[in-house]
Order: sequence, then C-alpha cells, then structure tokens
Amino acid sequence: MDKYRIAVVVGSLRKDSINRKLALALAALGPQDFSFEHVAIGDLPLYNQDDDSNQHANVKRLKSEVANAQGVLFVTAEYNRSVPGVLKNAIDHASRPYGQSAWAGKPAGVIGMSGGAIGTALAQQHLRNMLAYLDMPTMGQPEAFVQNKEGLFDDKGHIANPDTRKFLQTWIDRYVAWVKMHAKM
Repeated sequence: MDKYRIAVVVGSLRKDSINRKLALALAALGPQDFSFEHVAIGDLPLYNQDDDSNQHANVKRLKSEVANAQGVLFVTAEYNRSVPGVLKNAIDHASRPYGQSAWAGKPAGVIGMSGGAIGTALAQQHLRNMLAYLDMPTMGQPEAFVQNKEGLFDDKGHIANPDTRKFLQTWIDRYVAWVKMHAKM
C-alpha cells in the first residue's frame, strides 16, 4: 500500500474552528505515507432510522469515505460537557443500518481543543464510550486535552509553541503506530 488513508472527522462546523486548525496542524506533522482526508459532516440530514433503507447521498458518501480509510482521526469540540450534535449525527449515520457500520474495526484516535482548562476531556470520554460500542480500537495513550491559548498557532496554522508541537508530534507518531498496528489491509 502506498499510503494509509485517514478519515479526519472534525466535530465542529464553525468557519474558524480551532479544532479544524488542530486537525490541519496534526496532518502536517504526519508522515509521508499517511494521507489525512477531511470528511464533511455538516451536510448530513438529521439521523432518522426510517431512512436506513434509503440513505441520503451524503450519508452514502460519508460511509464510503470511512469504509475506504485505514483509520479515523476524531478531532472534537466540547459542547455542554459532551460531543457536538453534528458529530453524534455523523457517528449514527455511518453506523447504520445495524450490522452495516462503516466504523467497525477502524483504528481511531481522539483529540480536541477548547478554551477551557480541561480542554475537551468530557467530550472525548463520551466519544470513547461510543467508539468502544462501535468496535473501533481506540488509542488510549497519550491523551491530549489541548487548551487554546493566544499564540498557539502561527499565521500559517502551524503549532507555534515548541513544547506543544513536541507533544503533538509524539501524539501523532503514536497514532500512526496505532493505525499501522490495527489497520486491516
């Protein structure tokens, strides 16, 4: 295989999402044999089980992008101490109908950033619970609850703080190893 394809799912729709910035910065730290491909989730209809037998074209696209990836990177915001609704909606769509989950068996990494002191710790915990049910081997360590602070990113979107960049390089290196260990080729 030439490249590992990673489906990057950002749990935020904000135009200037700090989690989208984090996802792009992480992709830039990844190795050449990994392709980080952002998966659109903002165009999905609200999940309705009645639609399982006739899925919307955007749902089919989501499921195809996840199915064709060797791993998934979830970069989530935290709203009201949990995952954003748009992320839960995408997870529900790609896991249905029952027994036809695009997520099953895909190695996953979970990370996120917020302005709060505990980052996205609670959203990540809720997300990890869902991923366990969906049969996704999920990297447990290192955990990363990144706090957004002034000057974290430079004007090109790279991580400006050397200590944070070093930590995130360690995180992405560990994620790469996790995917290589668990990806079904």
